Order: sequence, then structure tokens, then C-alpha cells
Amino acid sequence: MSEQGKGSASTSTAAPAPGSDTYKGWLFKWTNYLKGYQRRWFVLSNGLLSYYRTQAEMAHTCRGTINLATAHIDTEDACNIVLSSGGRTYHLKASTEVERQRWVTALELAKAKAIRMMNDQSGVVTQSSCTNCSSCVRFEGRPLWTPCFSSLHRRSAGFRSGLVSDDSGDEEPTSQTDRSEIQGTLKVLVNKLDDLSTCNDLIAKHGAALQRSLSELEGLKVPLDGGEKIKAVNERATLFRITSNAMINACRDFLDLAESHSRRLQRALQYEREQRTHLEETIEQLAKQHNSLERAWREAPTHASSTPSAPTTSQNLVSDAEHAKHTQKLHHSGYLSSRNIGSERVNKEDASDEDEDTEYFDAMDDSTEFITVTASESTQHKRSQSNLSGASGGQASNSNQEDHMSPICNDVSAKEPVRCRQRRTQIPDKPNYSLNLWSIMKNCIGKELSKIPMPVNFNEPLSMLQRLTEDLEYHELLDKAARCESSLEQMCLVAAFSVSSYSTTVHRTAKPFNPLLGETYELDRLEEFGYRSLCEQVSHHPPAAAHHVISRRGWTLRQEITIASKFRGKYLSIMPLGVIHLHFHSSGNHYVWRKVTSTVHNIIVGRLWIDQSGDIEIINHTTKETCQLKFIPYSYFSRDVPRKVTGVVADSKGQAHYILSGTWDEKMESAKIIQSSEGASGSEGKQKTVYQTLPPKLLWKKYPLPENAENMYYFSSLALVLNEPEDGVALTDSRLRPDQRLMEDGRWDEANVEKQRLEEKQRAVRRRREAEATGALHEECDYDSGRDYEGYQPLWFHQRRESITGETNFVYKGGYWESKEREDWSMCPEIF
Repeated sequence: MSEQGKGSASTSTAAPAPGSDTYKGWLFKWTNYLKGYQRRWFVLSNGLLSYYRTQAEMAHTCRGTINLATAHIDTEDACNIVLSSGGRTYHLKASTEVERQRWVTALELAKAKAIRMMNDQSGVVTQSSCTNCSSCVRFEGRPLWTPCFSSLHRRSAGFRSGLVSDDSGDEEPTSQTDRSEIQGTLKVLVNKLDDLSTCNDLIAKHGAALQRSLSELEGLKVPLDGGEKIKAVNERATLFRITSNAMINACRDFLDLAESHSRRLQRALQYEREQRTHLEETIEQLAKQHNSLERAWREAPTHASSTPSAPTTSQNLVSDAEHAKHTQKLHHSGYLSSRNIGSERVNKEDASDEDEDTEYFDAMDDSTEFITVTASESTQHKRSQSNLSGASGGQASNSNQEDHMSPICNDVSAKEPVRCRQRRTQIPDKPNYSLNLWSIMKNCIGKELSKIPMPVNFNEPLSMLQRLTEDLEYHELLDKAARCESSLEQMCLVAAFSVSSYSTTVHRTAKPFNPLLGETYELDRLEEFGYRSLCEQVSHHPPAAAHHVISRRGWTLRQEITIASKFRGKYLSIMPLGVIHLHFHSSGNHYVWRKVTSTVHNIIVGRLWIDQSGDIEIINHTTKETCQLKFIPYSYFSRDVPRKVTGVVADSKGQAHYILSGTWDEKMESAKIIQSSEGASGSEGKQKTVYQTLPPKLLWKKYPLPENAENMYYFSSLALVLNEPEDGVALTDSRLRPDQRLMEDGRWDEANVEKQRLEEKQRAVRRRREAEATGALHEECDYDSGRDYEGYQPLWFHQRRESITGETNFVYKGGYWESKEREDWSMCPEIF
């Protein structure tokens, strides 16, 4: 009770008006008979009333939360507030009567909003029998005291249906961005209208109470009761005044918001009208051109029938350029899709044979903007006779144009005979364990983030080292690229390989196990596929893994990957940091690229799904040739194929030779460029290049998932065998990790216990290493033995400065496969 004497110090002077969405301030809360009322900081937001001991506690510790949607609000005397919710009763006290009235108004307004949100979600709205409007909502079962705002409800209904009270009702937004902005504006306006309706309900309630108090005051005859009744009337009048002010503020906010957006909506409407006029003119011009071409074709039937395969080159070029120009305008205006354009172009009675099988589609929307025209075989034959292969150096195309990849690249007979060992094709099904996220979060309060034990329910029974090894699932692309004589064709296969590494992630929403420091993983496929792979966890803070692969089929791959992640509320961004190096032994070509960003959506609510987005630049540092790949992020409003990837392969002078297209979860194709020309300006004023290409050829296609994959963590055929036990591996190999093995066997409870034991053991080793390093640094000796403890030294990799990129990376220093042949693992630490 000693805290009660603080008086006006507990007022919420920093709190906003009761009509706003958030209300904060100090109140006294009854705790028990020993301590009495204690001062607490209360925060009212989104229908929830939370309280803290101090304002600083808002960042980490909440003492309690009251859901106002199911709470009953009552007042005992001039300063007390009683809240009842879920069988519990909270006794609160304000410092002054006016402060109590402000809190009561804010609580009732928040309660009304919370009830309205619940009714909107459940689709149930309680109707009143008001004579002026059937849309009025009863407040706590009582009819409204004041007349409803009929015009307000009519406008609210108009906004909810998405109508605008001007001539733009029939217009359709040009871009999805404008449409989403308009919808967002309408949503905000509807919310403001709902606030006005709620304030109307509160004014009705308090007005009715004020009328009852006035009626009782008029019937008084005993002077002693007059003082109490007059006090009650004053209290009701003050409460009514506060609510009316909140109503006025909400009206003012709505008016300001509507005025601020009206001009922008008018400009958008004017832009839509101009676009419509422009499109009508473009379509009319295209129709006239089509008619003129049709008349010209009908006027010379004899010439067309006698020489069907040799039209005039200049006319073909003009018609192609003009048609591409008009098609590009229509395509970017949203009136024609690529399939519609292609279907009109293949009309045999109305178009020339040059236009058959021609398809237009948009490519990347960033710096490299272009349009691709896929030419038919007859068209390419005529182009080669006319010596129009400008994009390929001005030389005529050879007889191998039907398959634009060289025979050496496509020679599958060059592969060595495969001697496959029988490996497993399934693992135990994933158990159906329920996960209580709240119980996990509750146990994490107050703990250091790095020491929070995450259960294996979030994992899959593979480590990050094994997930890194999954990049080799389509290693045959590199085998094929090593046999290519053309470095540009080799670049296409390397690009397809870089995309193929993401194909296994489309359904894999579970996270792999974090490797322990010093943990390794080997994949020895020398006899079957000619390569050996080794991964090692070389750092723990930050986590970094080094990977080295050597193939006797002519290539070496190495990479060092450090994972950086950022939680952004609704999604988690995973950014792999590091460089991938690929070296081909015979040609000496050295390729370098980096990975794109992976995004895990619906972290809090909804079904998890993964998307890849960003750009990959692959550089051949030997020939200076480049490949620009763009992973287009998924958009609900986009007309593109989901998970789309586009790219351009260019030589050292920047001249494009191949167009790449496909999806990162299905396939990639390449098309050889036979001609390029500058097209019309795009929607943003950029000059688009029109590429004419040969029909696309398949570079890579995803393998189908094994049977029953949905119950086996959506593992691919390679992922199923990564954790299969093998003899002769190092003592630090991920296959020997006990918690991972227990999870694969379906014993998740034991796996959680073992996982926590391994993490504690790793922390103890780290603390001991840090203590030894600290002690060594304090010794006053000439030798520098303290450096041995400055950082962990990996067993199979060491840091070297890369001459090409200038970065310091972990590279394989040798000795692992020799130790395996000797069956000597005495140098390996005991990490499990």
C-alpha cells in the first residue's frame, strides 16, 4: 500500500489519445494483501492489455496480458477499474478520476474493436433493428441511443466492395503495384470508417448512461443523495466529452487521409486513360500493317509459290523489326501474352512462312533487358544463306545448327563404365510428432540465444555438410562440360549446374543439423562416378564449411560457405557468403560464382515455403566470358512462371551468344543467338534488345523424387544415401553423429537428449580453449605459443589467399584420402 502515495506521478502523460490504436500509462495493480497495490506500466494495443514492472521491461519480459475481447470492464468507485477475463479478476486503480475515465474509454474502444475483428473473422455480425439503417451494430445487446450515420455506412459499404465514386470504376490498373497501392488505401479508409463506427457506438452508450443519470437527478427529493448523483452526472458528462473528442479526432484523421490520397488517385486515373488511348492507337496501327501485308501477299501469289524459301531479305528484316516493335508495346502494356502472339503468328493463311513457329517472351527486367524470337528451321536455313548470323561473329551457320551444342559435349559414350554398389532407396518414415511452439518459447525466456536448445522437430536427419554435398547430384553436367571444346557451350552447362543445386530445396523446409566444429563428411564415388568429395566444418562462430571435390573426369570444385541469416518478421532470409571455384583440367578454364539468397516464408503462421531470388554472375577468368543469371522472386501478381530463371551468356567483348531460360526446380534450356537488333524502348525507357535464336535445347532436367518421398523429408535419391553407414570413414564423419542417427531412426526424444549433450560438450571444449588462450597470452615469455589458441585449426583445410578473387579462403591441403587408405584416424579429435 505504500506505493499508493505517489499520486499524480502515475499518470500516463505520454499516452496518445484514447481514440488511437495504442494507449500507454501507469496504473496501480492489486497484487496481494501484503504488498497491496503496486505501480505497473500498462500498454493497450490490438485488443490486448499488457503490463510490466517498468517501461524498460517492454523489450524482454511481459508480466501478463489480458484479452479484452472476452473481458468484462466494470468500475467500483471514482478511481478503480475491475477487469474480469477467463476466471481471473484484475483490480486496477488510476491516480485521478479523469485518468480513470480516459482508461475506461480506451479499454471500451479497444474491446469493441477486438469484438468486431472476431465477428469479421467468424462471419457473424449482430444486427440491430434501427429504423434509420439496418447495418448498425448493437453494443453489448443494447440498442443505440443516437441515430446511426446512414451515409457513413453507405460509404463504408462502397469502400468494402472496392468501388470508387468517380468515372474510374470501369478502369483497370495498369500495373500490379498501382493496384496494390489502391487496395491498401481503400483498406486504410475502411479501417478509419470502422473506428468512426466504434466511436459512434461508444457515444451512444455513454449518452444513454448520461440520460439515465439526468433522469434520476430530476427525480431526487432528498438533499443528501443529491451530492452523489450530481457527482455521477459529472463523471458521465466527462466520459461523454472524452469519447466525443476521440470521435472528432477519428473524423479528422479520416478526412486528412482521404484528401491526401484523392490527388494521387486522380493522377492514376488520368494515366489509365492515356494508356488506354495509346493501346487503342497501337492496335489500330498493327491491324493496318497486318492488312497491308495480307494484300501484298495476295497480290503476288505466283512469286510466292515459285520461290517459297527465298523471300527478300530486306523485307523480312523490316517486317520482323516492325512486328517485334509493336509486339513489345502490346506485351509490356499487358494486352497480349506471349502465347497469344505466338498463336497469331502461326496462322498459315495470313502470315508468311518466315513467321511460322515464332514466339516472343520477356526476359530479365533488370539491367539486361531483351526479347527473344525463336526461329524455325526453315527460317534459320534462309538466314544462313543470307549470311545473317551476326551474333555468332558474322559467319554462316554450319550444318549442325539443329543441335547447337557440339558433338563432343553430347557424346554420352565418352563416359566410363559404371560399377554401382547397391545402396538404400528408403529411410524410416518421418514420425508424426506434434510440436508445441509456445512451450519451447516459454522455456527460452531469459536465456542466451546461443544456448537455447532447439528440438530436432525443426530438423531433417542430415547435416549442413551433407546438404552442401547435395550440390553434386547432377555432377554429370560437369562431366559433360569437361568434354566441351567450346568455352561458351561449357559456360551454359556450368550455369545449368549452378541452378541445379537449388532443385532439392523446393520442398525441403526443415533445417539441417548444424555441424560441430571439426565435423567432416566424405562422399567417395570414385568407382561409380569418378569423383571424391570432402567437407569439413572449419569455423563455428561464424559457422563456415569448406568443400573440396576432385574428379578424374577432368574437373575440380571447391567452395567455402558461411551462412548469414536475418529474421524479418514473416520470413527468414538465408544468405550464403562465399565463392565457388570450378576448374577444368584440360582447358584450364576457371569459373567463379556465388550463391543467391534463399527465403523461408510463413515463419510465424501458415505453411512454410522456400523461394530463391537474386543474381548470379559466373565468370570464366581464363577467357573473361560471363553468364548473368537472374532468379526471379515469386510474386502473387506476376504472370511469369513461378521459380523462373533467365540468363545470357556473353563473350569477353560483351556480345551475347546464348539465352538461358527455365526454372530452378525443374529444368534449364539454352538457345543459340543467330541475330540481335535494338528494339523499342521498354516501360522504363530502357532500350530492349531483340534476340533471334535457334529452338532451345535441354541442358538439365530434375530427377523425379523417390516413391513415398513426402514421408521421407522429401529427400532425393542422393539425399537418401548420404547418411547411409559406411566402413572406413573418419571418426568425425557426420554418419557417426548419434543425435542425427537417432532422429533418422524415428527416436526423436532420445535425439533431443543426445543433441543437447553434444552441444554442451562443444561449449565446454570452447571454454577450455579460450581459457588456455587467455592464460598463454598473459605469460611473459618470448615464444608466441599463445597463437595456438587464437583460433581453431582445421584438420584437412588451411587458409590461403586466392590469386583470382584476392580473398582468403580455406582450401584442401591433402592427406585425408591417404589416411583413409592407411585406415589411420588417430589425428581426429573426439567430437561425438
